[in-house]
Amino acid sequence: MALRSDAPHLRLQPGLCRPVPHFEDFYANKLRGSLGVTDAESVLDLRETNRPTAEASLADMLERSRFGKGKTVAIRLAPPPEGGGETLFQPIGRLLLDAKRKGLVDRLQTLPAGDGLGFYVALSGKAARSSDG
Repeated sequence: MALRSDAPHLRLQPGLCRPVPHFEDFYANKLRGSLGVTDAESVLDLRETNRPTAEASLADMLERSRFGKGKTVAIRLAPPPEGGGETLFQPIGRLLLDAKRKGLVDRLQTLPAGDGLGFYVALSGKAARSSDG
């Protein structure tokens, strides 16, 4: 595959055979999402928790949301440790995607870069009951 030098928006990443697109900040921010901590009705701060505690806290929040009205929550996660390492982003993200598939979450997006690592979530809440009954 020949690389064109007149395509400055594409750059070759180390160890990759194909170029990866470079996003201008404007477009990268659109992908990240614009709703953040200040827009959410509440915040679930998991920055100082371990994985089992974080997963239990998230499961508890999702279970309680089934019985109340829908609301928005910012879920904050710790950044990767210096030198690299595992974060809660992937395991918590998987749980949230599963909750979205089950209809417990209406909206799921990452927090804007200025808010740090995490998710902005709109919980569905209790399903409206039919008055035809």
